[in-house]
Amino acid sequence: MAKDKAPVTPAVRLLRAEKALYTDHLYAYQDKGGTAVSARELGVDEHSVIKTLVMEDEGHNPLIILMHGDRQVSTRELARQIGARQVNPCAPEMALKHTGYQVGGTSPFGTRRPMPVYVEATIAGLERIYINGGKRGYLVSMAPSELQRILKPVAVSAAL
Repeated sequence: MAKDKAPVTPAVRLLRAEKALYTDHLYAYQDKGGTAVSARELGVDEHSVIKTLVMEDEGHNPLIILMHGDRQVSTRELARQIGARQVNPCAPEMALKHTGYQVGGTSPFGTRRPMPVYVEATIAGLERIYINGGKRGYLVSMAPSELQRILKPVAVSAAL
């Protein structure tokens, strides 16, 4: 079972510094369980659980795309919309190097290196989102407007 005390991660430090309005949610992490497990454990719709995916363009420049848990990213459409020839997922070790977070615990907040952040446009229409807080088994929930205010992501339409 998950621990009762929320971790203090680089993401949490940034959220606190930005005076973000968020709520902690701990759950029992399952390796390769993805957003289906976190949604089930928290009793929320998987569509409102937001995946943080680390990708790179053809020049190996990293970027983050935030996507609904129940959707996939069209890398072709994402590349077209951001003006890249190609976009591909980063290998887990490269994602760790860029963000400082393990796969399964990647947060868009408090990354090791600044990088462009893109968000599926329909996420803004949700009432509340659940997004990784920087550790496996730990999500934070907030209004999408908080995500927008802190990260200033570029909206794209790349969901499959």
